[in-house]
Amino acid sequence: MTSITNSTPIPARQLTKPGTLTAIWQTLQNALIITRREVRDSLRDWRIMAPIFLLTLIFPMLANTMTRIFTSFFETNEAEELLPALLPLMPMIVGFFPVSISLVIALETFVGEKERLSLEPLLSTPLTNTELYLGKSFAAMLPPLMASYCGIAIYMGGLILGEQQWRPELQLVIQIVLLTTVQALVMVTGSVVVSSQTTSTRAANLLSSFIIIPMSMLVMLEGVIMVQPHKRYLLWYIMLGALVTVMLLVRMGARIFNREELLGRAFDQINLKWAFRIFKDQLRGPVGDRWSVGRWYRLSVFPAVRRLSSASGVVLIVITAAFIGGWIAAGTWQIPLDDFQSKDENLLDNLQSWFELGQNNPQLIILAVLQNARVLIAATILAIFTFGVLALILVAIPFGILGFILAQVTASSLSPLPFFMAVIPHGVAEIPAILIAGAAALRLGSVVTRPPDGMTVGEAWLRALGDTVKIGIGVVLPLLLLAGVLEVTLTPRVVEFVLTH
Repeated sequence: MTSITNSTPIPARQLTKPGTLTAIWQTLQNALIITRREVRDSLRDWRIMAPIFLLTLIFPMLANTMTRIFTSFFETNEAEELLPALLPLMPMIVGFFPVSISLVIALETFVGEKERLSLEPLLSTPLTNTELYLGKSFAAMLPPLMASYCGIAIYMGGLILGEQQWRPELQLVIQIVLLTTVQALVMVTGSVVVSSQTTSTRAANLLSSFIIIPMSMLVMLEGVIMVQPHKRYLLWYIMLGALVTVMLLVRMGARIFNREELLGRAFDQINLKWAFRIFKDQLRGPVGDRWSVGRWYRLSVFPAVRRLSSASGVVLIVITAAFIGGWIAAGTWQIPLDDFQSKDENLLDNLQSWFELGQNNPQLIILAVLQNARVLIAATILAIFTFGVLALILVAIPFGILGFILAQVTASSLSPLPFFMAVIPHGVAEIPAILIAGAAALRLGSVVTRPPDGMTVGEAWLRALGDTVKIGIGVVLPLLLLAGVLEVTLTPRVVEFVLTH
Protein backbone atom coordinates (compact mmCIF):
# COMPACT_ATOMS: atom_id res chain seq x y z
CA MET A 1 0.00 0.00 0.00
CA THR A 2 1.15 3.51 -0.66
CA SER A 3 1.53 6.08 2.04
CA ILE A 4 -1.28 8.48 2.65
CA THR A 5 1.11 11.31 1.95
CA ASN A 6 1.32 10.16 -1.69
CA SER A 7 -2.43 10.36 -2.17
CA THR A 8 -4.87 13.20 -2.68
CA PRO A 9 -4.36 15.96 -0.10
CA ILE A 10 -6.92 15.95 2.65
CA PRO A 11 -8.57 19.30 3.24
CA ALA A 12 -8.50 20.93 6.61
CA ARG A 13 -11.44 20.27 8.86
CA GLN A 14 -14.32 22.60 8.16
CA LEU A 15 -16.46 23.64 11.09
CA THR A 16 -20.01 22.54 10.40
CA LYS A 17 -22.88 21.93 12.71
CA PRO A 18 -23.06 18.20 13.59
CA GLY A 19 -26.03 16.39 12.17
CA THR A 20 -26.68 18.85 9.32
CA LEU A 21 -26.74 17.77 5.68
CA THR A 22 -23.61 19.83 5.09
CA ALA A 23 -21.76 17.96 7.85
CA ILE A 24 -22.90 14.59 6.49
CA TRP A 25 -21.82 15.54 2.98
CA GLN A 26 -18.45 16.76 4.27
CA THR A 27 -17.99 13.47 6.14
CA LEU A 28 -18.70 11.45 3.00
CA GLN A 29 -16.37 13.60 0.91
CA ASN A 30 -13.50 13.09 3.34
CA ALA A 31 -14.24 9.39 3.62
CA LEU A 32 -14.12 9.04 -0.17
CA ILE A 33 -10.57 10.41 -0.16
CA ILE A 34 -9.50 7.32 1.77
CA THR A 35 -11.69 5.19 -0.49
CA ARG A 36 -10.02 6.44 -3.68
CA ARG A 37 -6.58 5.82 -2.23
CA GLU A 38 -7.46 2.29 -1.13
CA VAL A 39 -9.21 1.35 -4.38
CA ARG A 40 -6.23 2.51 -6.45
CA ASP A 41 -3.92 0.37 -4.34
CA SER A 42 -6.25 -2.63 -4.61
CA LEU A 43 -6.46 -2.34 -8.39
CA ARG A 44 -2.66 -2.40 -8.58
CA ASP A 45 -2.39 -5.52 -6.42
CA TRP A 46 -2.76 -8.63 -8.61
CA ARG A 47 -3.16 -10.82 -5.51
CA ILE A 48 -6.47 -9.08 -4.86
CA MET A 49 -7.69 -8.56 -8.41
CA ALA A 50 -6.86 -12.04 -9.76
CA PRO A 51 -9.28 -13.90 -7.43
CA ILE A 52 -11.96 -11.28 -8.04
CA PHE A 53 -11.49 -11.53 -11.81
CA LEU A 54 -11.54 -15.33 -11.78
CA LEU A 55 -14.62 -15.50 -9.56
CA THR A 56 -16.35 -12.92 -11.76
CA LEU A 57 -15.82 -14.85 -15.01
CA ILE A 58 -15.23 -18.49 -14.21
CA PHE A 59 -17.78 -19.10 -11.46
CA PRO A 60 -20.79 -17.76 -13.45
CA MET A 61 -19.74 -20.00 -16.35
CA LEU A 62 -19.56 -23.02 -14.05
CA ALA A 63 -22.91 -22.04 -12.58
CA ASN A 64 -24.44 -21.85 -16.07
CA THR A 65 -23.10 -25.33 -16.85
CA MET A 66 -24.55 -26.74 -13.63
CA THR A 67 -27.87 -25.03 -14.34
CA ARG A 68 -28.05 -26.71 -17.76
CA ILE A 69 -27.36 -30.08 -16.13
CA PHE A 70 -30.05 -29.55 -13.51
CA THR A 71 -32.48 -28.31 -16.14
CA SER A 72 -31.96 -31.46 -18.22
CA PHE A 73 -32.37 -33.59 -15.11
CA PHE A 74 -35.68 -31.96 -14.18
CA GLU A 75 -36.96 -32.17 -17.74
CA THR A 76 -36.01 -35.84 -17.97
CA ASN A 77 -37.88 -36.58 -14.75
CA GLU A 78 -40.90 -34.46 -15.79
CA ALA A 79 -40.36 -31.89 -13.04
CA GLU A 80 -40.19 -28.76 -15.20
CA GLU A 81 -42.65 -26.96 -12.92
CA LEU A 82 -39.92 -26.78 -10.25
CA LEU A 83 -37.51 -24.82 -12.46
CA PRO A 84 -39.07 -21.34 -11.95
CA ALA A 85 -38.57 -21.78 -8.21
CA LEU A 86 -35.00 -23.09 -8.41
CA LEU A 87 -33.51 -20.82 -11.10
CA PRO A 88 -33.40 -17.68 -8.85
CA LEU A 89 -31.30 -19.56 -6.28
CA MET A 90 -28.08 -19.65 -8.29
CA PRO A 91 -27.76 -15.87 -9.03
CA MET A 92 -27.76 -15.18 -5.29
CA ILE A 93 -24.98 -17.73 -4.75
CA VAL A 94 -23.02 -16.37 -7.73
CA GLY A 95 -23.20 -12.90 -6.19
CA PHE A 96 -22.17 -14.07 -2.73
CA PHE A 97 -18.81 -15.60 -3.67
CA PRO A 98 -17.15 -12.43 -5.05
CA VAL A 99 -18.60 -10.45 -2.13
CA SER A 100 -16.89 -12.83 0.28
CA ILE A 101 -13.57 -11.46 -1.03
CA SER A 102 -14.50 -8.16 0.62
CA LEU A 103 -14.21 -9.94 3.96
CA VAL A 104 -10.53 -10.68 3.32
CA ILE A 105 -9.80 -7.12 2.18
CA ALA A 106 -11.66 -5.53 5.08
CA LEU A 107 -10.00 -7.71 7.71
CA GLU A 108 -6.61 -6.18 7.01
CA THR A 109 -7.73 -2.57 6.57
CA PHE A 110 -6.15 -1.30 9.79
CA VAL A 111 -4.10 -4.19 11.11
CA GLY A 112 -2.55 -4.67 7.66
CA GLU A 113 -1.52 -1.02 7.59
CA LYS A 114 0.06 -1.49 11.00
CA GLU A 115 2.08 -4.50 9.86
CA ARG A 116 3.24 -2.58 6.76
CA LEU A 117 4.21 0.40 8.98
CA SER A 118 1.91 2.73 7.02
CA LEU A 119 -0.71 3.16 9.73
CA GLU A 120 0.83 6.09 11.62
CA PRO A 121 0.78 8.49 8.61
CA LEU A 122 -2.83 7.49 7.98
CA LEU A 123 -3.93 8.15 11.55
CA SER A 124 -2.13 11.49 11.65
CA THR A 125 -4.46 12.92 9.01
CA PRO A 126 -7.16 15.44 10.09
CA LEU A 127 -9.92 12.88 9.55
CA THR A 128 -12.44 11.85 12.17
CA ASN A 129 -12.76 8.25 13.26
CA THR A 130 -16.06 7.95 11.40
CA GLU A 131 -14.49 9.21 8.17
CA LEU A 132 -11.60 6.76 8.48
CA TYR A 133 -13.97 3.90 9.22
CA LEU A 134 -16.34 4.71 6.35
CA GLY A 135 -13.51 5.31 3.88
CA LYS A 136 -11.91 1.96 4.66
CA SER A 137 -15.29 0.20 4.51
CA PHE A 138 -16.21 1.64 1.11
CA ALA A 139 -12.79 0.75 -0.28
CA ALA A 140 -13.00 -2.85 0.90
CA MET A 141 -16.50 -3.27 -0.51
CA LEU A 142 -16.46 -1.56 -3.90
CA PRO A 143 -14.20 -3.82 -6.05
CA PRO A 144 -15.76 -7.13 -4.88
CA LEU A 145 -19.26 -5.67 -5.09
CA MET A 146 -18.71 -4.49 -8.67
CA ALA A 147 -17.36 -7.96 -9.49
CA SER A 148 -20.43 -9.48 -7.87
CA TYR A 149 -22.76 -7.38 -9.99
CA CYS A 150 -20.83 -8.42 -13.11
CA GLY A 151 -21.00 -12.08 -12.12
CA ILE A 152 -24.77 -11.89 -11.57
CA ALA A 153 -25.19 -10.14 -14.93
CA ILE A 154 -23.08 -12.78 -16.74
CA TYR A 155 -24.98 -15.66 -15.16
CA MET A 156 -28.44 -14.20 -15.67
CA GLY A 157 -27.52 -13.15 -19.19
CA GLY A 158 -26.62 -16.75 -19.94
CA LEU A 159 -30.02 -17.89 -18.67
CA ILE A 160 -31.96 -15.20 -20.48
CA LEU A 161 -30.19 -15.57 -23.82
CA GLY A 162 -29.42 -19.29 -23.59
CA GLU A 163 -31.50 -22.41 -23.93
CA GLN A 164 -33.51 -21.75 -20.78
CA GLN A 165 -34.93 -18.46 -22.12
CA TRP A 166 -35.57 -17.44 -18.51
CA ARG A 167 -37.57 -14.26 -17.97
CA PRO A 168 -37.20 -13.26 -14.31
CA GLU A 169 -39.51 -10.75 -12.68
CA LEU A 170 -38.06 -7.29 -12.12
CA GLN A 171 -38.79 -7.52 -8.39
CA LEU A 172 -36.78 -10.75 -8.17
CA VAL A 173 -33.77 -9.16 -9.88
CA ILE A 174 -33.95 -6.17 -7.53
CA GLN A 175 -34.12 -8.48 -4.51
CA ILE A 176 -31.04 -10.45 -5.63
CA VAL A 177 -29.01 -7.28 -6.23
CA LEU A 178 -30.07 -5.68 -2.93
CA LEU A 179 -29.41 -8.88 -0.96
CA THR A 180 -25.91 -9.03 -2.40
CA THR A 181 -25.33 -5.38 -1.48
CA VAL A 182 -26.51 -5.61 2.14
CA GLN A 183 -24.54 -8.83 2.67
CA ALA A 184 -21.41 -7.02 1.51
CA LEU A 185 -22.19 -4.12 3.83
CA VAL A 186 -22.63 -6.38 6.85
CA MET A 187 -19.44 -8.36 6.20
CA VAL A 188 -17.33 -5.28 5.49
CA THR A 189 -18.49 -3.17 8.43
CA GLY A 190 -18.04 -6.13 10.78
CA SER A 191 -14.61 -6.95 9.38
CA VAL A 192 -13.37 -3.37 9.71
CA VAL A 193 -14.40 -3.43 13.39
CA VAL A 194 -12.42 -6.67 13.84
CA SER A 195 -9.42 -5.20 12.01
CA SER A 196 -9.36 -2.13 14.26
CA GLN A 197 -9.42 -4.23 17.43
CA THR A 198 -6.72 -6.82 16.62
CA THR A 199 -2.96 -6.59 16.38
CA SER A 200 -2.22 -9.08 13.58
CA THR A 201 -3.84 -10.30 10.38
CA ARG A 202 -3.68 -13.83 11.77
CA ALA A 203 -5.85 -12.88 14.72
CA ALA A 204 -8.21 -10.98 12.42
CA ASN A 205 -8.56 -13.98 10.11
CA LEU A 206 -9.34 -16.25 13.06
CA LEU A 207 -12.01 -13.87 14.29
CA SER A 208 -13.53 -13.68 10.81
CA SER A 209 -15.35 -16.96 11.49
CA PHE A 210 -17.74 -14.95 13.70
CA ILE A 211 -18.71 -13.06 10.53
CA ILE A 212 -18.58 -15.61 7.72
CA ILE A 213 -20.43 -18.38 9.59
CA PRO A 214 -23.52 -16.27 10.43
CA MET A 215 -23.53 -14.83 6.91
CA SER A 216 -23.32 -18.30 5.37
CA MET A 217 -26.25 -19.40 7.52
CA LEU A 218 -28.14 -16.30 6.42
CA VAL A 219 -27.48 -17.14 2.75
CA MET A 220 -28.82 -20.66 3.34
CA LEU A 221 -31.95 -19.21 4.92
CA GLU A 222 -32.36 -16.87 1.96
CA GLY A 223 -31.97 -19.86 -0.37
CA VAL A 224 -34.76 -21.71 1.42
CA ILE A 225 -37.00 -18.64 1.05
CA MET A 226 -35.94 -18.04 -2.54
CA VAL A 227 -37.18 -21.43 -3.78
CA GLN A 228 -40.63 -20.68 -2.35
CA PRO A 229 -42.08 -17.89 -4.54
CA HIS A 230 -45.01 -17.22 -2.19
CA LYS A 231 -42.59 -16.47 0.68
CA ARG A 232 -40.13 -14.22 -1.12
CA TYR A 233 -41.64 -11.16 0.54
CA LEU A 234 -39.72 -12.27 3.66
CA LEU A 235 -36.50 -11.28 1.89
CA TRP A 236 -37.46 -7.62 2.31
CA TYR A 237 -37.56 -8.10 6.09
CA ILE A 238 -34.15 -9.79 5.98
CA MET A 239 -32.76 -6.81 4.08
CA LEU A 240 -34.23 -4.42 6.64
CA GLY A 241 -32.68 -6.39 9.50
CA ALA A 242 -29.32 -6.44 7.71
CA LEU A 243 -29.42 -2.67 7.22
CA VAL A 244 -30.12 -2.18 10.93
CA THR A 245 -27.11 -4.41 11.65
CA VAL A 246 -24.97 -2.29 9.33
CA MET A 247 -25.96 0.90 11.15
CA LEU A 248 -25.16 -0.71 14.50
CA LEU A 249 -21.76 -1.89 13.24
CA VAL A 250 -20.90 1.52 11.80
CA ARG A 251 -21.88 3.18 15.05
CA MET A 252 -19.88 0.66 17.05
CA GLY A 253 -16.85 0.95 14.76
CA ALA A 254 -16.73 4.72 14.97
CA ARG A 255 -17.37 4.65 18.71
CA ILE A 256 -14.71 2.15 19.76
CA PHE A 257 -12.07 3.24 17.26
CA ASN A 258 -9.13 4.68 19.17
CA ARG A 259 -6.05 5.92 17.33
CA GLU A 260 -3.71 5.90 20.32
CA GLU A 261 -4.73 2.41 21.38
CA LEU A 262 -4.42 1.10 17.82
CA LEU A 263 -0.87 2.42 17.56
CA GLY A 264 0.21 1.49 21.09
CA ARG A 265 -1.22 -2.03 21.39
CA ALA A 266 1.57 -4.47 20.50
CA PHE A 267 -0.18 -7.79 21.11
CA ASP A 268 -3.51 -9.22 22.18
CA GLN A 269 -3.88 -10.85 25.57
CA ILE A 270 -6.63 -12.37 27.67
CA ASN A 271 -6.48 -11.21 31.27
CA LEU A 272 -8.93 -13.48 33.06
CA LYS A 273 -7.99 -12.15 36.49
CA TRP A 274 -8.81 -8.60 35.42
CA ALA A 275 -12.07 -9.72 33.79
CA PHE A 276 -13.18 -11.61 36.89
CA ARG A 277 -12.34 -8.65 39.11
CA ILE A 278 -14.41 -6.26 36.97
CA PHE A 279 -17.34 -8.69 36.91
CA LYS A 280 -17.13 -9.32 40.66
CA ASP A 281 -16.95 -5.61 41.50
CA GLN A 282 -19.98 -4.89 39.34
CA LEU A 283 -21.91 -7.82 40.78
CA ARG A 284 -21.15 -6.78 44.36
CA GLY A 285 -21.54 -3.05 43.88
CA PRO A 286 -20.35 -0.26 46.20
CA VAL A 287 -21.51 -1.97 49.40
CA GLY A 288 -18.12 -1.82 51.13
CA ASP A 289 -16.95 -4.32 53.72
CA ARG A 290 -20.27 -4.36 55.58
CA TRP A 291 -22.13 -6.46 53.04
CA SER A 292 -25.78 -7.22 53.71
CA VAL A 293 -28.76 -8.09 51.57
CA GLY A 294 -30.39 -4.74 52.27
CA ARG A 295 -27.27 -2.74 51.37
CA TRP A 296 -26.75 -4.88 48.26
CA TYR A 297 -30.27 -4.15 47.04
CA ARG A 298 -30.13 -0.46 47.93
CA LEU A 299 -26.65 0.35 46.62
CA SER A 300 -26.19 -2.17 43.81
CA VAL A 301 -29.35 -3.88 42.52
CA PHE A 302 -31.80 -0.96 42.45
CA PRO A 303 -29.30 1.42 40.76
CA ALA A 304 -28.68 -1.28 38.12
CA VAL A 305 -32.43 -1.52 37.50
CA ARG A 306 -32.64 2.26 37.12
CA ARG A 307 -29.92 2.09 34.45
CA LEU A 308 -32.33 0.01 32.37
CA SER A 309 -34.76 2.89 31.85
CA SER A 310 -33.97 3.40 28.15
CA ALA A 311 -33.82 -0.31 27.40
CA SER A 312 -37.08 -0.87 29.29
CA GLY A 313 -38.76 1.75 27.13
CA VAL A 314 -37.62 -0.06 23.98
CA VAL A 315 -38.84 -3.42 25.31
CA LEU A 316 -42.19 -1.90 26.29
CA ILE A 317 -42.66 -0.49 22.80
CA VAL A 318 -41.77 -3.83 21.21
CA ILE A 319 -44.10 -5.94 23.34
CA THR A 320 -46.91 -3.43 22.78
CA ALA A 321 -46.32 -3.64 19.04
CA ALA A 322 -46.30 -7.45 19.27
CA PHE A 323 -49.63 -7.42 21.12
CA ILE A 324 -51.17 -5.14 18.48
CA GLY A 325 -49.67 -7.28 15.71
CA GLY A 326 -51.19 -10.41 17.23
CA TRP A 327 -54.55 -8.67 17.43
CA ILE A 328 -54.33 -7.65 13.75
CA ALA A 329 -53.22 -11.16 12.71
CA ALA A 330 -56.34 -12.59 14.33
CA GLY A 331 -58.37 -10.97 11.56
CA THR A 332 -56.60 -13.20 9.02
CA TRP A 333 -56.52 -16.50 10.90
CA GLN A 334 -59.75 -17.34 12.69
CA ILE A 335 -60.03 -20.04 15.34
CA PRO A 336 -63.52 -21.56 15.79
CA LEU A 337 -64.63 -20.84 19.36
CA ASP A 338 -68.39 -21.20 18.88
CA ASP A 339 -68.60 -24.33 20.99
CA PHE A 340 -66.43 -22.91 23.79
CA GLN A 341 -69.38 -22.24 26.10
CA SER A 342 -70.61 -25.82 25.72
CA LYS A 343 -67.34 -26.98 27.24
CA ASP A 344 -67.57 -24.82 30.36
CA GLU A 345 -68.31 -27.81 32.56
CA ASN A 346 -65.24 -29.71 31.36
CA LEU A 347 -63.18 -26.56 31.66
CA LEU A 348 -64.26 -26.09 35.26
CA ASP A 349 -63.38 -29.70 36.03
CA ASN A 350 -59.94 -29.18 34.52
CA LEU A 351 -59.37 -25.98 36.49
CA GLN A 352 -60.47 -27.68 39.69
CA SER A 353 -58.11 -30.59 39.03
CA TRP A 354 -55.26 -28.20 38.23
CA PHE A 355 -55.87 -26.22 41.43
CA GLU A 356 -55.93 -29.36 43.59
CA LEU A 357 -52.89 -30.75 41.82
CA GLY A 358 -51.00 -27.51 42.47
CA GLN A 359 -51.76 -27.65 46.16
CA ASN A 360 -50.71 -31.26 46.48
CA ASN A 361 -47.70 -31.04 44.16
CA PRO A 362 -45.47 -27.97 44.69
CA GLN A 363 -43.17 -29.27 41.95
CA LEU A 364 -45.53 -27.64 39.44
CA ILE A 365 -44.42 -24.28 40.78
CA ILE A 366 -40.79 -25.17 40.07
CA LEU A 367 -41.75 -26.33 36.57
CA ALA A 368 -43.51 -23.04 35.89
CA VAL A 369 -40.51 -21.06 37.13
CA LEU A 370 -38.04 -23.16 35.14
CA GLN A 371 -40.06 -22.73 31.95
CA ASN A 372 -40.02 -18.93 32.22
CA ALA A 373 -36.40 -18.84 33.37
CA ARG A 374 -35.28 -21.04 30.49
CA VAL A 375 -36.82 -18.71 27.91
CA LEU A 376 -35.32 -15.60 29.54
CA ILE A 377 -31.85 -17.18 29.81
CA ALA A 378 -32.02 -18.20 26.15
CA ALA A 379 -33.04 -14.65 25.22
CA THR A 380 -30.07 -13.26 27.17
CA ILE A 381 -27.58 -15.62 25.52
CA LEU A 382 -28.92 -14.92 22.04
CA ALA A 383 -28.83 -11.18 22.75
CA ILE A 384 -25.04 -11.34 23.13
CA PHE A 385 -24.60 -12.43 19.51
CA THR A 386 -27.34 -10.30 17.93
CA PHE A 387 -26.96 -6.86 19.57
CA GLY A 388 -30.07 -7.68 21.63
CA VAL A 389 -32.37 -8.19 18.63
CA LEU A 390 -33.27 -11.85 19.29
CA ALA A 391 -33.91 -11.04 22.94
CA LEU A 392 -36.57 -8.56 21.85
CA ILE A 393 -38.12 -11.15 19.54
CA LEU A 394 -38.28 -13.89 22.17
CA VAL A 395 -39.68 -11.52 24.78
CA ALA A 396 -42.31 -10.18 22.36
CA ILE A 397 -43.64 -13.55 21.14
CA PRO A 398 -45.81 -14.31 24.24
CA PHE A 399 -47.45 -10.90 24.01
CA GLY A 400 -48.18 -11.41 20.33
CA ILE A 401 -49.87 -14.68 21.22
CA LEU A 402 -51.87 -12.94 23.96
CA GLY A 403 -53.08 -10.31 21.51
CA PHE A 404 -54.02 -13.01 19.00
CA ILE A 405 -56.02 -15.04 21.55
CA LEU A 406 -57.79 -11.99 23.01
CA ALA A 407 -58.84 -10.88 19.52
CA GLN A 408 -60.20 -14.38 18.82
CA VAL A 409 -62.20 -14.35 22.05
CA THR A 410 -63.61 -10.89 21.34
CA ALA A 411 -64.50 -11.79 17.73
CA SER A 412 -66.41 -14.87 18.93
CA SER A 413 -68.68 -12.69 21.14
CA LEU A 414 -67.36 -14.37 24.27
CA SER A 415 -66.71 -12.54 27.51
CA PRO A 416 -63.02 -11.56 27.71
CA LEU A 417 -63.14 -11.53 31.52
CA PRO A 418 -62.07 -15.19 31.97
CA PHE A 419 -59.21 -14.54 29.58
CA PHE A 420 -58.01 -11.55 31.59
CA MET A 421 -58.35 -13.46 34.84
CA ALA A 422 -56.23 -16.27 33.37
CA VAL A 423 -53.39 -13.76 32.91
CA ILE A 424 -53.68 -11.00 35.51
CA PRO A 425 -53.22 -12.89 38.84
CA HIS A 426 -49.74 -14.17 38.01
CA GLY A 427 -49.10 -11.56 35.31
CA VAL A 428 -48.66 -8.84 37.94
CA ALA A 429 -45.34 -10.52 38.79
CA GLU A 430 -44.51 -12.30 35.53
CA ILE A 431 -44.88 -9.35 33.14
CA PRO A 432 -42.52 -7.05 35.15
CA ALA A 433 -40.03 -9.94 35.32
CA ILE A 434 -40.15 -10.35 31.53
CA LEU A 435 -39.85 -6.59 30.99
CA ILE A 436 -36.83 -6.23 33.31
CA ALA A 437 -35.09 -9.36 32.03
CA GLY A 438 -35.65 -8.32 28.41
CA ALA A 439 -34.26 -4.84 29.10
CA ALA A 440 -31.18 -6.29 30.80
CA ALA A 441 -30.60 -8.66 27.86
CA LEU A 442 -31.03 -5.82 25.37
CA ARG A 443 -28.51 -3.66 27.24
CA LEU A 444 -26.06 -6.56 27.46
CA GLY A 445 -26.25 -7.17 23.72
CA SER A 446 -26.19 -3.55 22.60
CA VAL A 447 -23.64 -2.07 25.01
CA VAL A 448 -20.82 -2.98 22.59
CA THR A 449 -22.30 -0.57 20.03
CA ARG A 450 -21.96 2.38 22.39
CA PRO A 451 -19.70 1.76 25.39
CA PRO A 452 -19.68 4.55 28.00
CA ASP A 453 -16.99 7.19 27.70
CA GLY A 454 -13.72 6.15 29.29
CA MET A 455 -14.46 2.39 29.02
CA THR A 456 -13.22 -0.17 26.57
CA VAL A 457 -15.70 -2.50 24.90
CA GLY A 458 -14.57 -5.39 27.09
CA GLU A 459 -14.98 -3.48 30.35
CA ALA A 460 -18.38 -2.09 29.34
CA TRP A 461 -19.60 -5.56 28.41
CA LEU A 462 -18.31 -7.14 31.63
CA ARG A 463 -20.03 -4.49 33.73
CA ALA A 464 -23.26 -4.98 31.78
CA LEU A 465 -22.92 -8.73 32.38
CA GLY A 466 -22.50 -8.11 36.10
CA ASP A 467 -25.62 -5.95 36.12
CA THR A 468 -27.56 -8.60 34.18
CA VAL A 469 -26.59 -11.38 36.59
CA LYS A 470 -27.40 -9.44 39.76
CA ILE A 471 -30.70 -8.19 38.34
CA GLY A 472 -31.54 -11.76 37.36
CA ILE A 473 -30.74 -13.06 40.85
CA GLY A 474 -32.07 -10.14 42.88
CA VAL A 475 -35.16 -9.09 40.92
CA VAL A 476 -36.18 -11.41 38.08
CA LEU A 477 -35.87 -14.72 39.94
CA PRO A 478 -37.96 -13.60 42.96
CA LEU A 479 -40.62 -12.25 40.61
CA LEU A 480 -40.67 -15.53 38.65
CA LEU A 481 -41.02 -17.51 41.90
CA LEU A 482 -43.93 -15.32 42.96
CA ALA A 483 -45.49 -15.66 39.50
CA GLY A 484 -45.10 -19.45 39.63
CA VAL A 485 -46.86 -19.65 43.00
CA LEU A 486 -49.71 -17.44 41.79
CA GLU A 487 -50.02 -19.25 38.46
CA VAL A 488 -50.37 -22.71 40.04
CA THR A 489 -52.36 -21.91 43.17
CA LEU A 490 -54.37 -18.73 42.53
CA THR A 491 -55.02 -18.29 38.80
CA PRO A 492 -57.12 -21.48 38.32
CA ARG A 493 -59.26 -20.55 41.33
CA VAL A 494 -59.87 -17.00 40.03
CA VAL A 495 -60.86 -18.26 36.57
CA GLU A 496 -63.13 -20.86 38.15
CA PHE A 497 -64.84 -18.17 40.23
CA VAL A 498 -65.36 -15.94 37.16
CA LEU A 499 -66.86 -18.79 35.12
CA THR A 500 -69.29 -19.83 37.85
CA HIS A 501 -70.61 -16.37 38.72
